[in-house]
Amino acid sequence: MRSVLRQKILKPRDVAVYSEGVNDVITDLIKRIHTLRSQEDDGQTVANVNNLFFKYSMEGVATILYECRLGCLENNVPQQTVEYIEALELMFSMFKTTMYAGAIPKWLRPLIPKPWREFCRSWDGLFKFSQIHVDNKLKAIQSQLDRGEEVNGGLLTHLLVSKELTLEEIYANMTEMLLAGVDTTSFTLSWATYMLAKHPKVQQCVYEEIVNKLGKDQVPVAHDVPKLPLIRAVLKETLRLYPVLPGNGRVTQKDLIVGGYLIPKGTQLALCHYATSYSEENFSMANEFRPERWLRKDNFDRVENFGSIPFGYGIRSCIGKRIAELEIHLALIQLLQNFEIKISPKTEPVHAKTHGLLTPGNSINVRFSDRK
Repeated sequence: MRSVLRQKILKPRDVAVYSEGVNDVITDLIKRIHTLRSQEDDGQTVANVNNLFFKYSMEGVATILYECRLGCLENNVPQQTVEYIEALELMFSMFKTTMYAGAIPKWLRPLIPKPWREFCRSWDGLFKFSQIHVDNKLKAIQSQLDRGEEVNGGLLTHLLVSKELTLEEIYANMTEMLLAGVDTTSFTLSWATYMLAKHPKVQQCVYEEIVNKLGKDQVPVAHDVPKLPLIRAVLKETLRLYPVLPGNGRVTQKDLIVGGYLIPKGTQLALCHYATSYSEENFSMANEFRPERWLRKDNFDRVENFGSIPFGYGIRSCIGKRIAELEIHLALIQLLQNFEIKISPKTEPVHAKTHGLLTPGNSINVRFSDRK
């Protein structure tokens, strides 16, 4: 399944075609920021930006996966979308409980039936939502074929027309990728805005690069991102400090000797990105937000540091990496073109907590002040 999906979403040039759809969502995101600001006393603060970025992320990834809009950023969110969001929240709230339940003796599990039932109910809701949108696209394609029209489209259209995956596999993969692409992207965007608000000098440097290389009003596309190394560095540094997946695991396929230790074949190894990212052995001034550490000195320089690999690495790396980067890069560029992100009177220190994913421990509240 991965080999089929990677044909359309794993290379930068593959996801570049989705720039227009993502930018349409960003336009709605900026409108929503104006609406939310107007509800605050200072006319600038957006409270709990993660709620906003959650809706942006869901709308953005659905635009790519399902080739349709879900209405997440509208004043009145469609009921079907509301039900999906509720199912997603339920799944994550039950995640840790069911994970721990799997480690207790079977005879004790009937004593905690509710978390497991709720966990299964949430997944039923997630799959139902995905199935509805896949079926809608399938009907639309069939109507086109019945009329003798040529069928063109994005990822879902390709999967349904090529028939390289079964319908059941398409349901499963669309569900998994939507699920994997919402919270992960929203948390990262939330941390990035928090860091930029706390570091106005860094933000000013990034803004000046955008204006100099792209302009204040030009809408960016994927091909513009390589011209803006600081935007890419901001994302890398944000993920170093706040890796949305705090750990990753692999099972060894052969006997290994690492650091003088024999690790037998079949051993499960875990890498804690959060620990390695804060190690002074891997990063100097590791506790500081310094995007410039990721900048190349010249065209022949290559900055790599395996102390921070938030998307994994190699053939098992995150298959949605390029989609996430596209959504975050384009959003950050346009947010900085339109707003100066500042600390608000409502801004409090925010620390990370682990809840399956690495999440903000409390609300991130920042000001979005219009650029002069």
